Amino acid sequence: MWCLRPLSVLLLLSTVPTGSEVVRSMSDCSDFLLHNSPPNIPGILEDGNILDQNRYKPICQTYEDERRFVTLYDTENKIPVFSAYKYRGDGGSKPNVNWKIEPQLENTQGDKNMGRETTGMIYTHQAQDKDYKNKEKLARGHLFPHNHALNETDKRSTNTLTNIVPQAEQFNSGSWSNMENCVKCVMDKYCKDNNGVPEGFVVTGQQPGNKKLNNKVNIPKMLWSAFCCYSGEKKKWLASAHWGDNVPDGFKPKYLQTRTLAELQNLDSGFQVFPKTQCPLHETVKEFYPDLDKSCQCSPPA
Repeated sequence: MWCLRPLSVLLLLSTVPTGSEVVRSMSDCSDFLLHNSPPNIPGILEDGNILDQNRYKPICQTYEDERRFVTLYDTENKIPVFSAYKYRGDGGSKPNVNWKIEPQLENTQGDKNMGRETTGMIYTHQAQDKDYKNKEKLARGHLFPHNHALNETDKRSTNTLTNIVPQAEQFNSGSWSNMENCVKCVMDKYCKDNNGVPEGFVVTGQQPGNKKLNNKVNIPKMLWSAFCCYSGEKKKWLASAHWGDNVPDGFKPKYLQTRTLAELQNLDSGFQVFPKTQCPLHETVKEFYPDLDKSCQCSPPA
């Protein structure tokens, strides 16, 4: 089911040129991966090695000269395979959207318009903002969402077209948003080290579908997300996973069940979200839901 393959890491560029580096290993941007260990995706990304360097590109998302998160990008489907980031708390207000592209995906190093949409240029390896103009009720769905970013600058860094996929509007603003809020609540309360410092690791990705937006951008069949952290309070590692079909919620938001990492990984043989770590495969954080505020929307509706 997984449609990925290799890469070459780049930097996310803001509307002000910040420089860029292209590398060939996820290890060059591994600070956003638990124990510096990337997901294992059979036939694509195995034991940290990229098996095909042409279609899939790792982007070390950098904004204002600071690395913020890492993305594996699919230049054929023109959507990210996954984005991985370190959760350090949430602060600052939601920024105005200023959608950025990644010129280095087009081999346009040195372009003075790095990181911005360039009038008249044709991008063949990635989506542009105009590609998301649609009447199909599809939103720009963040894999690394605003409300999981530490501050306003980090939030602005997520507004890159290499971090979003076409997502059903009701799904994006309904059940998926509720899930992101629940995971945030859990990490805020329990994902703190022995010194009380917030730290959780999240990987969010998608399964490519058979339809394209504007005959260019793949519309995923489903989205998935998993997190893992060490809890100084509970003195153990915590983890959970969620996924949902990329379709409208309907009359009211669906409830996305909290699943184990094993259940998520069983969707595709050999797939591992947090390999070579102590993340529990057969436990979830559902036992903590009764202790969370109702606004977290973690428990299923009565």
